[in-house]
Amino acid sequence: MTAALVDGYDLVVFDLDGVVYLIDKPIAGAAEAVERLRAAGTPVAYATNNASRRAADVAALLSGMGVPAVADEVLTSAGAAAAMLAARFPAGAPVLVVGADALRAEVRDAGLVPVERADEGPVAVVQGYGPDVGWKVLAEASLAVRAGALWMATNTDRTLPSPRGPLPGNGSLVSVLRTALDREPDVVVGKPAPALFDTAASLAGSRRPLVVGDRLDTDIEGAVRAGVDSVLVLTGVSGPADLLAAPASRRPTYVCADLSGLFGSAEAARIPHDGAGAGGGEAGGWRLADGRLEGAGSPVDALRLLAGSVWNGGEPRAGSDEAAKLIGDWLG
Repeated sequence: MTAALVDGYDLVVFDLDGVVYLIDKPIAGAAEAVERLRAAGTPVAYATNNASRRAADVAALLSGMGVPAVADEVLTSAGAAAAMLAARFPAGAPVLVVGADALRAEVRDAGLVPVERADEGPVAVVQGYGPDVGWKVLAEASLAVRAGALWMATNTDRTLPSPRGPLPGNGSLVSVLRTALDREPDVVVGKPAPALFDTAASLAGSRRPLVVGDRLDTDIEGAVRAGVDSVLVLTGVSGPADLLAAPASRRPTYVCADLSGLFGSAEAARIPHDGAGAGGGEAGGWRLADGRLEGAGSPVDALRLLAGSVWNGGEPRAGSDEAAKLIGDWLG
C-alpha cells in the first residue's frame, strides 16, 4: 500500500481561516480529516494569526463545528504578542490595545495593563484584528507611537477569507497607521514570522512537522522561514494564479485541493511535478510538452505540471482547448 503524504510527518500544524473554517463555518471535510489524523495517532496543532479569539475560545469554536480541539493545541498571535510584551516590560506596564477583547484579555493575563488613550503613558501599542476597530483608537495609537511607544502588530494579513470573498484583515488596519506614521511596526508577531510554528513543534516534541495553510504570504512563507515542509490547500485566499507567480520564498512543498489530499500519496501532491521544470512531464491525464499544457484531468495535477515550467522562466501556455479554459479561469 502506498504511504499517505501525512505519514512522513510527526505533527500537522493547521492554519484555521481558509483551511479548517471560513469565519464561523466549517470547510467541507475538515472535521473528517482531523478525526482521521487523531485515529492514526498523529498529533495536531492549530496556529492562527487572528487575534480576535483566545485559545480556549478557538478550541470551543472548533469543537462546536465537530473539529476536535483543546486549548493547549491552539497558538494565537494574540497570546504570542502578550507573552513577548511581558518579556520586554515590567508587570503592570500600560499597553494600548488596538483590537478585540481577546487581545485585551491576553495582555491583562500576561500581567500588563490594557489602556485606551495615549495620555495614559503606554509603553507599547499592540495592534490586532477586531471588527469594531475604528478611527478613535487608531488615532490614540498613532499619538502613542509618536510619543515613543513600541508598536507591535499581531500580524499583517491584508485580508480575511469569508464565504462572500476576502474581507479587510489586520494588515489593512496596520496600513492605516503605517500611512499616518510613515514607518513600519517595530515587531510583527504572527506568520510569516516562524515563531508560531517553532512553538508548536517544541510543545509537541516534533522533529518533522508539516504546516497546512491557505495563504502563500503567511502560512507558506512562514513554513519556508521555519525550514519545514508545507501544504497549500486551495480552499482559502491563495489560488492557482498566486501560486504560479510565487517567489521561491513562498513556494509550498505540496498543493492539494482540500484537506483530503493529506491522505493521498506525497508524489501526487508534490509541486512542481518531477520533470516539469524541463518543460515536459505527465500527471493525471495532463501532459506538458515544450512548455505547453495539454490533455484533461485534475486541476491540481495541471497546476503541478505548469508550476515547474513557470518557475523556471516559462509562460503558462496551453496546447489544448481544455488547458486553455483552465489557464483562462486561473489567470482571468
